[in-house]
Amino acid sequence: MTSRRPDNFDGLGYRGIEDPAYSGGYSGRSFNNSSSVDLQNWVTTPPDIPGSRNLHFGERTPQFEAAPAAPGAEDTLPTAPPSEQLNRFAGFGIGLASLFTENVLAHPCIVFRRQCQVNYHARCYHLSPLTAISVMYNVTKSQGPKALWKGMGSTFVVQGVTLGTEGIISECTPLPRELSHKWNPKQVIGHLVLKGLTCVVAMPFYSASLIETVQSEIIRDNPGILDCVKEGVGRVMGMGVPHSKRLLPLWGLMLPTVLHGVLHYVVSSTVQRLVLFLLRRKSPAKQPVDGSETVQTMLDAYFPELMASFVASLCADVLLYPLEMVMHRLHIQGTRTIIDNTDLGFEVLPINTQYEGIRDCVNVIRREEGALGFYKGFGSIVVQYSLHATVLQITKVIYSTLLQNS
Repeated sequence: MTSRRPDNFDGLGYRGIEDPAYSGGYSGRSFNNSSSVDLQNWVTTPPDIPGSRNLHFGERTPQFEAAPAAPGAEDTLPTAPPSEQLNRFAGFGIGLASLFTENVLAHPCIVFRRQCQVNYHARCYHLSPLTAISVMYNVTKSQGPKALWKGMGSTFVVQGVTLGTEGIISECTPLPRELSHKWNPKQVIGHLVLKGLTCVVAMPFYSASLIETVQSEIIRDNPGILDCVKEGVGRVMGMGVPHSKRLLPLWGLMLPTVLHGVLHYVVSSTVQRLVLFLLRRKSPAKQPVDGSETVQTMLDAYFPELMASFVASLCADVLLYPLEMVMHRLHIQGTRTIIDNTDLGFEVLPINTQYEGIRDCVNVIRREEGALGFYKGFGSIVVQYSLHATVLQITKVIYSTLLQNS
C-alpha cells in the first residue's frame, strides 16, 4: 500500500512548513540556546479559536505585553472641570448648612419648646413667636448663652443610638431598613416594626436627654457627654439618681413613645415623597445651554431634596405637637426636674405632676389648660423653621453667586 505521508513530513514541523494559516504570524518558543528558526519547525502556537480564553469573534491573542505608558501620560487624563468641582462643593455646603441649622442653630428653640410643654404652671402659652423670643432673651440674659444650648450633646447621643440600633436590628432580622420602589404590605409592616423597636431601645436614653434639655442651668451641674448613656442604662436597671414614686415605668412610656416615633416617620416620609414629586413635576430637568443655566440646573438638583425634607419635618412637628407634649410630660414626671419659668425667664419651677397614663394626661390638660394647652410653646416652632428657611435661602444665594462668578 502506497504511503500517503508527504516526502517532507517531519512530525510537528509539518504544519509550520506546509500550512501558512498555522505558521504565519506566530513565532516559535525558545527553550534553550537553539535558534528560533530551527525551533519554528517543531513548536508552534495554537490558533486562536473564537470562544476560547474569553476571546470574542475576530479577536486574537496578544503576542506582546502592553507597552508602558509614556512619561507624563497621567497628566493628560481628563479631570473634572473646576466648575463641576465647585458644583459638588456647593451641594455639600448646602446640605451641611441645612444639617447645622437643624441640629445646632435650632437647638435653643427645641429647649424652649420642651420647657413650655412640660410647664403645667405656665399662664403664657407662647403661641406667638414674639413672646417666645422675648422670654428666650431673658433666659439668656439671666443665665448666660449656655442656658439655651444645654443638652445638645445628649441629642446627638440619642441620634447615634437610634441609627446604630436600627442598623443592628435590620442586620440580625429580616426587617427591611429601606423600602424599595416595588414594596408590598408585608415589607411596609416589617419596616414600621423596625422603627417601633428602635424607638423602644432608644426610649430610656431619650428620657435622659429630655431631662438634660429642660433642667434649669441654675441648679444643674456640668454634665458629660456620656452622662446621657449612664442615666439611660440606670433607668433600665433601676439604679442611679433616686426618683419620686410618681415616676412612670418604662413599659408605661412605651405606647406614647412608639406611637409618636412611628407616626412622625410616616407623616414626614409621606409628605417628603409628595413634595418631591410635585417639585420635580413642576420644574422638570432642563438641558443647560450656557453657564448661568448650568448653575441654575445644579442648584435645582440640590434644593428639591432639602425643601422636601424641610416641609416634611415641619408638617410632622405641627401635626403631632399635642402628642409630643403628652409624651414629654409623661417622661418628665417623677424625675424631680426643675425648669425655668417660661412666663418671665427669671425664676425656676419644679415639676410635680401625677398623671396615671396617656389618657389621664390628655383629660387633665384639656380640663385645666384648655384646648390651646396642647400647643404651649408653639411659637418656638415658628421661630425654628423660619430660621431654617432663612439659612437655606441665604446659602442658596451665596452659592449661586459663587458659581456664576466662577
